[in-house]
Amino acid sequence: MAAPEKKPYLLEFEKPLAELQQRIDQIRELAEESSVDVSIQIKQLETKYVQLRDEIFSSLTPAQRLQLARHPRRPSTLDYIQAICDEWIELHGDRRGKDDPALVGGVGKLAGIPVVLMGHQKGRDTKDNVARNFGMAAPGGYRKAMRLMEHANRFGMPILTFIDTPGAWAGLEAEELGQGEAIAYNLREMFRLDVPIICTVIGEGGSGGALGIGVSDRLMMFEHAVYYVASPEACASILWKDAGKAPQAAEVLKITSKDLKNLGILDQILPEPLGGAHADSVRAAEVLKDAILKNLHQLQLLPSTELRDLRYHKFRQMGVFNE
Repeated sequence: MAAPEKKPYLLEFEKPLAELQQRIDQIRELAEESSVDVSIQIKQLETKYVQLRDEIFSSLTPAQRLQLARHPRRPSTLDYIQAICDEWIELHGDRRGKDDPALVGGVGKLAGIPVVLMGHQKGRDTKDNVARNFGMAAPGGYRKAMRLMEHANRFGMPILTFIDTPGAWAGLEAEELGQGEAIAYNLREMFRLDVPIICTVIGEGGSGGALGIGVSDRLMMFEHAVYYVASPEACASILWKDAGKAPQAAEVLKITSKDLKNLGILDQILPEPLGGAHADSVRAAEVLKDAILKNLHQLQLLPSTELRDLRYHKFRQMGVFNE
């Protein structure tokens, strides 16, 4: 018995497209049943569909980009790792008694180059999300990440990180186990590493949870990804005591890839397939792999002392601007 076909997960702004596509399919079915030539009408509707799709995705608001970044079918860290690596072995544990499923990592080969890869891992459905804690890493996850980065540094392997989290886990147990210290330790230690570090925001880059694996020589973001110090919902609740004002908060927080590129925080924007990375995950993985390899070839030419100095000055220059 064939498995039932999954219904497409539609965002609010995608519904006009779905309705138009449904209309095209209905006309095509009726034409087949009655043997009537409606090719001209279908072509006109398909042209209208393309125009509408281009119009919608070329004028997305920050709040709509946030919806795309949180799309449940958006490619995850493990999806990208398995798509771009020749070989991949996941490694577990922080060597202090914990293995956090919300932050995954291991060793692999990218176009023949040995690398260490890690990133936040969200789930596909409610059960999987609960198991992965919705991609919110605990202290053990950040300590596992640091263990893998030290391994990379010892053996001269570049580090690739993939950021996709609403933030670090803020539960009582996380605080008891030293969440703030674990993230702060990673921030300090990543500056001293001798190997190239390339970070990519593939979905959500939330607060310190993102920064815990976010100190890099190159920071890349997918076109519809977001990066923020606090979620728009949290920001709206704090500033206006109204989470319903999240779209307004998303505007002023400057969370989009274009905003961050203009602010000098982001090094490169990775274009997404029309409709978002989930619309063509194979193409999105190809774009990611090409960008990583180009940056990696440039960074591998630099001696470790220069690499560290450039990384330090890159972050020192952030936040400096003129009115």
